[in-house]
Amino acid sequence: MKKAIITGSSSGFGYLTVLTLARNGYKVWATMRDSNGKNSSKKDELEAFAAKENLSITVAELDITSDASVKILTEQIIKEDGSLDILVNNAGVMYVGITEAYSLEQVQEQFDTNFFGAIRTSKAFLPLLKKSGDGVIINISSLAGRLIFPYFGIYCSSKFALEAYSEALKYELKPLGVDVSVIEPGPFPTGLLYSGSKEEDIKVLETYGEMSKIPSTMLQNFGEFFKSDNAPNPQEIADSVLSIIKMDKGSRPIRKVTGIDYGTNELNEKTSPIQENHIKNNLQMGHLI
Repeated sequence: MKKAIITGSSSGFGYLTVLTLARNGYKVWATMRDSNGKNSSKKDELEAFAAKENLSITVAELDITSDASVKILTEQIIKEDGSLDILVNNAGVMYVGITEAYSLEQVQEQFDTNFFGAIRTSKAFLPLLKKSGDGVIINISSLAGRLIFPYFGIYCSSKFALEAYSEALKYELKPLGVDVSVIEPGPFPTGLLYSGSKEEDIKVLETYGEMSKIPSTMLQNFGEFFKSDNAPNPQEIADSVLSIIKMDKGSRPIRKVTGIDYGTNELNEKTSPIQENHIKNNLQMGHLI
């Protein structure tokens, strides 16, 4: 039985991915913050599913912004399982607002979850993934890791960074038997849009006048769309994760767009040959592709 760990499993994509992988025969470590407090009901739900359907799910505490928390879980997995095959970096938060009006501390908070959090877990679990023989890292990014959305500037920056990190890892880990893929979701009704903090620099915010209301209007419009019959189903992301895992080693794509794409598929198709040419011809490293 292959073993997977999924971050941010208390809701949305993470929650659905836990159930999807477990129902397809994987042992899943479903991780979340505050599993015995704020998210205790989600822990209970997953454990109830596991008991009812005879699924292999272990709900574990994990704060990806904490080195100590990641270390504790790593030691627990080594002690209880001794191996790991799949890491799904799903945990994330989204700050939507006037980019200039976010404080430096808020920008650091955004990056600590969306970017540094993935680095923490990747570094912690890669020793196990390398031993797997078919290790897989799947990072949940966003269309906002390829396209720029005004008023999503801090979030876009964190996802652009995650994309670059992921692609570099893909090249470097290929000779070691670990694949890296990025899933780029479009807008989905998961609550992520409303998860971030409001801008702290009020003085800067005031200089934008009526423009300062645009971010909230955008969120309202997305909210109305999510209530419509055309809203995409978040299960699509869990299905994409499973489809990538099931692919043969070495054949997994660096990027997979899921849901409304806003032209991201076309962007990826046009830039991929340029990137590959750079690796093959400019750097003479075609063996890494």
